[in-house]
Amino acid sequence: MLPHTAPALPDAEYLVLSSRLIPGLDGGYTIATLARARQLAGAGVAEGAGPQLLTFDPGTAADHAAHRRTFAEQGALTDPSRMRNLFDEAVASDGGAAGWLRAAADAAVTADPDVEYRVLTDADGRPFAALPVIPGNPDWHLTAEPVLVYDGAGEVAGALHGFRGLYRAWLDHVAAAFGDRRIVVICESRQLGELIADWSDPRVRIVHTIHTMHVEAPYTPDATMNTLWTRWFRLADRFDAVIWPTATQRDDVVARFGDSALHAVVPNPIAPVEGRDDLREDGLVVVLGRLAPGKRIDHAIRAFLAADVPGARMEIWGGGPEQERLHALIEELDAGDRVVLAGYTDSPATVLDRASILVTSTAFEGQPLGVVEALLHGTPVISYDVRYGIRDVLQQGGGALVPSGDVDALGDAIRSLLTEPDRLAALSAEAPTVAAAWSPERSLDALTAVIAAVASAPPRR
Repeated sequence: MLPHTAPALPDAEYLVLSSRLIPGLDGGYTIATLARARQLAGAGVAEGAGPQLLTFDPGTAADHAAHRRTFAEQGALTDPSRMRNLFDEAVASDGGAAGWLRAAADAAVTADPDVEYRVLTDADGRPFAALPVIPGNPDWHLTAEPVLVYDGAGEVAGALHGFRGLYRAWLDHVAAAFGDRRIVVICESRQLGELIADWSDPRVRIVHTIHTMHVEAPYTPDATMNTLWTRWFRLADRFDAVIWPTATQRDDVVARFGDSALHAVVPNPIAPVEGRDDLREDGLVVVLGRLAPGKRIDHAIRAFLAADVPGARMEIWGGGPEQERLHALIEELDAGDRVVLAGYTDSPATVLDRASILVTSTAFEGQPLGVVEALLHGTPVISYDVRYGIRDVLQQGGGALVPSGDVDALGDAIRSLLTEPDRLAALSAEAPTVAAAWSPERSLDALTAVIAAVASAPPRR
């Protein structure tokens, strides 16, 4: 087979924007965002150093340094120096706010004395900025309350118009270093997307990625959306492209909202693995993921017990708020000898290599990372047929789909696979081929095509 040759990315400066990137938080979002940055580095961005990763969480500089070290040790970060944070760079060495931040502040803007503020200080305890506290409001990022900026003497030197003004001031400062070069911005966060949807710099093209489900229960294409999504869709056509992780979600969005925005599909890259078939354990059924209500792990437990296959056992790996309730359920069903809450694992690959079957009973998904990873290990997957992503994968093979919420059908599917070794072996053999549709090569080809299209067109803002 000839080696894969990816088309070249357009010559540009590349920025990846993320509200935060913290080890152990935000699950698949963090994994996918860092994977995309590594993908761009591998494609030659900044001579292999990769895009600049810009984060916006107001942690300490020491915290952010620790995050970079952890990601680098995990192999998730190509060049730690390319991961930057707004608040690290907002501090002047001689106290107060950095010059770019003071220059952006408006001395005529004053704070409402009734608004609470969180004062940010440098390592020596000197204030450099103060953020308005908007408790209990999911739309805090849209506040018009000023962000205060301090001078070197610890006095308020001016203010910016809300978080929008603060974020844009930093982005303009970062972009100023690029001269007349084209800038490709990959925005990984909806909150950030709302705040930069009017960024009208002619050098800038914004590609907005999506990581999650956009509808609420019952998760049908016409179901209601929360306020953030409703507001975001009103802005979607201002982005130069919107990329969705699955064709099903993209098609549902276009059918409901039209195609005034450029909607494209770019599967999140999932690197190939070296499976260990010698570790496979007959009759081992595994659930792997966060123990959260939306995962409906109680369904998986009841279905496994209903399958009633002699010698079979279930291991549930992960932690979360449902742990105590699931423990009580296992005791209630007198199933402690067959179903084990195994806790957190730092080696999910080994868990998947050991499993005969992975079961997922989730109510919804945003991207099928866990399913694809199982298939890469040759582990067939039995899942509820839910949006989004799982159907896109398993319709091609490697497992079985059953109607969402049908515990009996889930149990029948488990029993069928565990008692039909030839079928189980066939699904295991085809699983890696199915997973190849989510390979880094295919993902990069799709991403490159989108970026090339937006780079050759006028900006939409």
